[in-house]
Amino acid sequence: MGDEEVIRKFKDSGALLEGHFVLSSGLHSSVYLQCAIALQQTRDAIEFGAALGARFQDQDIETVASPAIGGIVIGYEVARQLGVRFIWTEREQGSMTLRRGFTVRNGERIVVVEDVITTGGSTRDTIGALQAAGAKVVGAASIIDRSGGDADVGVPRISLATLHVAAVPAEDCDACKRGEPVVKPGSRTGISRA
Repeated sequence: MGDEEVIRKFKDSGALLEGHFVLSSGLHSSVYLQCAIALQQTRDAIEFGAALGARFQDQDIETVASPAIGGIVIGYEVARQLGVRFIWTEREQGSMTLRRGFTVRNGERIVVVEDVITTGGSTRDTIGALQAAGAKVVGAASIIDRSGGDADVGVPRISLATLHVAAVPAEDCDACKRGEPVVKPGSRTGISRA
């Protein structure tokens, strides 16, 4: 599964939005990827999960972990494809942490799976929480890398598709300078217009 097929699936499902958006990182962008929409059809989630899982088939992965909430669907599917357990991290008082009784063994081989990476912040935070608990994070993956390959998460990382879309602070945003309304989609705050 290559860049064009992944992007086509996002466009066909209405999951690739164009306009003026505030991303969960706080950066502004002209493109927003609504992965929940792209993953609502199980056949697409299975295809994405199979393609990502295939990249880790020979790496003795014991567990797949994802940052909640965006990474849960695709992380679960990658774990299912690999036949391994699945866990997730959540933010608690601003820090990513293992909750809900999830634990890891010292040296447990884990891959972190996310839906989309922009800055890599949630993935890095998840990796940090897992490593602090003793796990060996061997890699990271996402359906789409919108950093253009620039996001560094501290471990080898792959994605099914890479986009080169600017994400800038509000003070550097041309759409803000033109006075265009901004939309903040996503799971953290819903959709609001400023």
